[in-house]
Amino acid sequence: MADPSSYRPSPGQIPDSPGVYKFRDEHRRVIYVGKAKNLRQRVANYFQDLAGLHPRTRSMVTTAASVEWTVVSTEVEALQLEYTWIKEFDPRFNVKYRDDKSYPYLAVTLNEEFPRVQVMRGAKKKGVRYFGPYGHAWAIRETVDLMLRVFPVRTCSAGVFKNAARTGRPCLLGYIDKCSAPCVGRVTPEEHRELAEDFCDFMAGRTGTYIRRLEKDMTQAAEEMEYERAARLRDDAGALKRAMEKSAVVLADATDADLIAVAEDELEAALQIFHVRGGRVRGQRGWVTDKVEAVDTAGLVEHALQQLYGEERGDAVPKEVLVPALPEDTEAVSQWLAERRGSQVSLRIPQRGDKKDLMATVQRNAQQALGLHKTKRASDLTTRSRALEEIAEALGLDTAPLRIECYDISHLQGDDVVASMVVFEDGLARKSEYRRFQIKGFEGQDDVRSMHEVIGRRFKRYLQEKERTGEWEQAPQTTGGTPETGEALPGATSAPTGPAPADPALTAPALAGPAATGPVPAPALPAASPADEIDPREDDGRPKRFAYPPQLVVVDGGQPQVAAAQRALDELGIDDIAVCGLAKRLEEVWLPDDDDPVVLPRSSEGLYLLQRVRDEAHRFAITYQRAKRAKRIRSSPLDDVAGLGETRKQALIKHFGSVKKLRQATIEEICEVPGIGRRTAESVAAALASAAPAAPAVNTATGEIMEEDDGGTS
Repeated sequence: MADPSSYRPSPGQIPDSPGVYKFRDEHRRVIYVGKAKNLRQRVANYFQDLAGLHPRTRSMVTTAASVEWTVVSTEVEALQLEYTWIKEFDPRFNVKYRDDKSYPYLAVTLNEEFPRVQVMRGAKKKGVRYFGPYGHAWAIRETVDLMLRVFPVRTCSAGVFKNAARTGRPCLLGYIDKCSAPCVGRVTPEEHRELAEDFCDFMAGRTGTYIRRLEKDMTQAAEEMEYERAARLRDDAGALKRAMEKSAVVLADATDADLIAVAEDELEAALQIFHVRGGRVRGQRGWVTDKVEAVDTAGLVEHALQQLYGEERGDAVPKEVLVPALPEDTEAVSQWLAERRGSQVSLRIPQRGDKKDLMATVQRNAQQALGLHKTKRASDLTTRSRALEEIAEALGLDTAPLRIECYDISHLQGDDVVASMVVFEDGLARKSEYRRFQIKGFEGQDDVRSMHEVIGRRFKRYLQEKERTGEWEQAPQTTGGTPETGEALPGATSAPTGPAPADPALTAPALAGPAATGPVPAPALPAASPADEIDPREDDGRPKRFAYPPQLVVVDGGQPQVAAAQRALDELGIDDIAVCGLAKRLEEVWLPDDDDPVVLPRSSEGLYLLQRVRDEAHRFAITYQRAKRAKRIRSSPLDDVAGLGETRKQALIKHFGSVKKLRQATIEEICEVPGIGRRTAESVAAALASAAPAAPAVNTATGEIMEEDDGGTS
């Protein structure tokens, strides 16, 4: 690891002009290329205190061994030179989108004497008109087959064309009038080129002219009683319309635009691009990239624009480019695009109307592409195995953690504090093992104390289950535990053999109070409260609920949360379960009693798995917290009446008009409600009498106390 101060240039050496800079490693390989309006300010930012740098930037500057720069006259030149160098050097710390060579295009080889229509992949060639890209080659062939009725352009290879010219016989398409057969001289080179140019005009969106011309000729032929010709022209117009229907109208004003959307997380980003020509979606493609440099959405958009238009000219660059975020130097990027097109290009964020709606569709496609990429990556057995091995190596574990449990705390400003436990086995989510907790030991916001309580409660249940199955030896009465209290000293903590059971219950039963907060010299297993008792119906010899221990506990948080989790395990005498935390801000892995975090490489499959586990725990916790908050808001004193269902509650509210009026009613008046007997009426009256009425509502404009006369809760 290099010290950046060893190659830091003096401030006076760096010019304050626009330019492009390169970082090289000790082998003189270019590892990063960047551009700047002011080279002095930008390059100096890389040589500040390492602790203040983003982890990806810190990794880059410590890998580099030298920096050099090139001065240019304008920001536009800097943008072009940056793109050129990224293509030339392929630096490892620059964002690189997967090349789109796999996407098929509809190509017309206007650089040949007899232009040919074909499916083409790979790098674009000069003198060839491209349309697309398309998702599948068969979609191109279907479109071409429909259009050859009207534009019978050559589609055969050079070998077939030469053979037909030598024998004087055209191929099958020439006989069925889907090729003008220039190989045998049915049309001149000029006439065939005109057909090819008309084909290109139609594909470029200028469709109305040709359809109107065909319909006019059809009408004229019918008037002249040339019915066969009229029928053929009718079929030609229908074929063109069907070809147009394959790309639906999305923008009514016949706009030519490219729409770019980005979906991203901490490690990866997915881009989707819709190419709209003549108001119709003519092509779509997408890329996925690892975020190997510190880059935001605007930076990802700028890289995408370079990738899309770096080698394009003319109409290949549209009049309008719609993006989710504008690049840092919007003016320079717009000017660069205009130079490549040869006319003005609008680069903006859609704010309203059809274009904003279409951008939302592109964004959904990007989100789905990122999700699909992650699913494929997670489902690969080799990748999962490598991820588990990397985690074991980074955390110093003896074996790969085949079962990982992750915990997260969720609340809203200290209210409705809950926790989640998610389980990953062999790198895959085991949703039947997920559990949810309510924090019961205290009220308020304290994530560290909450984490201690949850870990303690979970592993108390683990010890209770092991004692029930006989895997714990009962402690002698002379040294602590007694049968009367149910206490026992913990012994070995080896995991039971066999696979973890599938448990359909997703919500953990209410658990006992908080774990002890201080260390005890001889930790004892506390007696199970009634809420913690094991259901005897589950006694079928299989591990239940919390009986199967993990090899690794992951907590969502940094050093304080990790310390709390480790303390809870220590208090229970469990010493063979590893603990770590994943801090979201910098994606650092924290271990107990370590002052410095473990920093995994950004491309590490182990870090990717830990991030997925953490994000799943966060999702599960916040979903539960929101549901709990919504239930509390909708709560009513009638909820506590045993045997009173939703139908009869609604009948009571409907009869009296509000809970306040129901509270003032006598038992006899309550009995008048259909379906309410005297015992139920007494229960309702008692519940309402014991429940404190809600604070009166106040009109904030007048200060007037408002009477409760609706059917709301109290």
